[in-house]
Amino acid sequence: MNFTTVTCLSLGSIFCIFGLLFYVLKGKGAMLIGGFNTLPKEEREYYDKERMSRDQGNSFMLWGGVLGAGALASHFISSYAAAVALILWLILFFREVHWDTEKAFGKYRK
Repeated sequence: MNFTTVTCLSLGSIFCIFGLLFYVLKGKGAMLIGGFNTLPKEEREYYDKERMSRDQGNSFMLWGGVLGAGALASHFISSYAAAVALILWLILFFREVHWDTEKAFGKYRK
């Protein structure tokens, strides 16, 4: 196995574990989301924490699936498949990054 295959497999496994963690913690998992835990406690009450946690878990599972598929394709087809999977993951990751709290959590307001 080459470096990109191992990287995809490792990251994919870690993301799947984090995804399962968010599913298990349900609403309490929202506190693990970057930026949400820095909001004042009174303001956090206005958000649907269960939906936030579920969506974050779904994102982690999607990332893990993309990287896992990249690792498999890299092992069986071409080592370039892992590089493509890593680039696709970066695109998916940066789509989720928001500097503004309203953009990041606005869809979760009750």
